[in-house]
Amino acid sequence: MERVERVVVLALDGVYPFELGIPSRIFGAADGRYEVLTCSVDGRPVPSNADFTIGVEHGPEVLATADTVVIAPISPSRVTADLPDAVAAALARIRPDARIVSICTGAFILAAAGLLEGRKATTHWQLADRFRRMYPHIALDPDVLFVDDGRILTSAGAASGVDVCLHLVRKDHGSDLANTVARRCVVPPFRDGGQAQYIEQPVPEQGAASTAATRAWALEHLGEPLTLGDLAGHARMSLRTFARRFNDEVGLSPGRWLIQQRIARARHLLESSDLSVDRIAGQVGFATGASLRQHLHAAIGVSPQAYRRTFQAVAR
Repeated sequence: MERVERVVVLALDGVYPFELGIPSRIFGAADGRYEVLTCSVDGRPVPSNADFTIGVEHGPEVLATADTVVIAPISPSRVTADLPDAVAAALARIRPDARIVSICTGAFILAAAGLLEGRKATTHWQLADRFRRMYPHIALDPDVLFVDDGRILTSAGAASGVDVCLHLVRKDHGSDLANTVARRCVVPPFRDGGQAQYIEQPVPEQGAASTAATRAWALEHLGEPLTLGDLAGHARMSLRTFARRFNDEVGLSPGRWLIQQRIARARHLLESSDLSVDRIAGQVGFATGASLRQHLHAAIGVSPQAYRRTFQAVAR
């Protein structure tokens, strides 16, 4: 019988209820592969940032039993440079080999505890300047949904907690289970960590044509050498108008978006097929296997062969 991973979620005073519930919802939909427990620093009810208090079943002692610890976010008004003694004592219970995940302001908790030293991290884009002032020595990237730095993962605000939890399911058990969990939770199965956090104008101006149909068309033609002119032509817009509207809607340039979609398709094929790297490159629109290797390494830091070996091991 496959070992059940224990996920312990730490709820601190001023916790955001929505994000607090994300780990239970995502990991709880993974066919019994995870057990999710929620605790506070003293086992007592926790005041949320809403107009209600949250009761928890566990105290900090369960943190010592966790394979993965999730630090749920708290109201920015409660963030301090020095951790309260009870919070520091609770974090000290986490095993050295446990994986730690923060959502939104949870990154401030990890930074204050010294757990982000020498690591890359992210947090909500609105709090980036504050984070940099408080922790100028930590490499912060406020433009991504999450950062996977090995044992410690940090994610941006709100729904990015869904993305990082799905990422862990995918990393632990493969894309088939992650996609199943996403369907059950009615969320997108995959948003790359490098996707932009903040889109200035996610909804087109009234009367403006959307690029959605062209994006759907492009996904059906990823194996072709699509250019900006091809995309603009399909949308029946000028190059300049299309590029501007695309960026307004997606938060990325058309070229970067295409690369992300090609990488996502390549990852799926590496996980689910025995096709050669060159064949996969051709199917997803990269000119050569070398180009796929370069882009995949830039995106997730590994080669296609290493990525495939990881997911073949997961499949076994």
